[in-house]
Amino acid sequence: MKPVEIAKGIYSVGVIDWNIRDFHGYSTEKGTSYNAFLIVDEKVVLIDTVKKGYEDQLLDNISQIIDPKKIDIVISNHTEMDHSGGLPRIMHFIGEQKPLYCSKMGLKNLSQHFKQQWNYHAVENGEDLNIGSRTLTFLETRMLHWPDSMFTYVKEDEILFSSDAFGQHYAGYEMFDDVVGHTIMAQAKKYYANILMPYSPKTLKLLEHVQEIGLKIKMICPDHGVIWRKDPGKIIEAYVKWSQQIPEKKAIVVYDTMWHSTEKMAEAIADGISKEGVSVKPIHIRSSHRSDIMTEVLDAKAVVVGSPTLNNGMFPTVSDTLTYMKGLKPKNKIGAAFGSYGWSGESIKLVKAELEAMKFDIIEPNLRIQYVPDDEGIESCVEFGRKIGQAVNE
Repeated sequence: MKPVEIAKGIYSVGVIDWNIRDFHGYSTEKGTSYNAFLIVDEKVVLIDTVKKGYEDQLLDNISQIIDPKKIDIVISNHTEMDHSGGLPRIMHFIGEQKPLYCSKMGLKNLSQHFKQQWNYHAVENGEDLNIGSRTLTFLETRMLHWPDSMFTYVKEDEILFSSDAFGQHYAGYEMFDDVVGHTIMAQAKKYYANILMPYSPKTLKLLEHVQEIGLKIKMICPDHGVIWRKDPGKIIEAYVKWSQQIPEKKAIVVYDTMWHSTEKMAEAIADGISKEGVSVKPIHIRSSHRSDIMTEVLDAKAVVVGSPTLNNGMFPTVSDTLTYMKGLKPKNKIGAAFGSYGWSGESIKLVKAELEAMKFDIIEPNLRIQYVPDDEGIESCVEFGRKIGQAVNE
């Protein structure tokens, strides 16, 4: 990815990672980018760096605009290593005495990560920094999604450098929302569901604060994926909706199966839900990545989970999915548990317990069928699905 001037004197200088396919448990089938930004004013400012191993590409991009040694200030909006991993090499190259601006928690985190005595400047929430014809404002966004996270806002250009908020794991030469088109919203939704969902209350509070202070935003530049320049309001509105976690009239039936019995139950339950006029999707866990399942969970009203019993417990893939789901803290859900079993059948009770731990409203009773469901068993599954569909419609 070559540097691109996104506003007069402001450049995108980040790099593309075409080949990454896993981001600590999140499937990144579209790859990703590590976005960094250069502001050339009376002071030259670099906002964020890149993942370790990509520093030479970053320096090469900067060199096409200005000698990197002329950078006066580095800003670290977030200390996670995909953005700060390049800091040691960059700071060494440009001069380790150059000021490094970060949040107070950023100072703590960077110091612990790198054990370097850099020229740290820990900023206050709302603090301004004049760099010549422009003023940068720092906005603390703690737990969006790390304790150190902050935004940098350019008042004169009305550009928000939003760190991990409003991003997407997407690799492409199409750098802007109006170039890539509406399809990018699916990646933005997946990103929110798998990274920011646990912090939805804080996200909503931040967005309300931005509205209260009347922050004008013409462009949003996240640290991953495309820049929102045509319609930044679109992604802001989506974040408001997602952070409110108001579900749609939708159910998903998430399951795994050993000898297709639980699968037959899942399909019959989905059929029953559909008969109540509710949009429903059965999802076989081993055919779907957990992060794609969570994207569906984000706006589903009902999450129905099925597991066969293996060694007196849940099937391992079901346990994995529920553990991942619980960590992301979905809200406002109806839950239901089902499954087939051979002789003990503990898995269904264990699934229900996990759904209860997430504070889902449980459809009682659980549905268990021994061995292969017969016609009567299939009909009971359809009726179970109808019951779930009715609950969604209430």
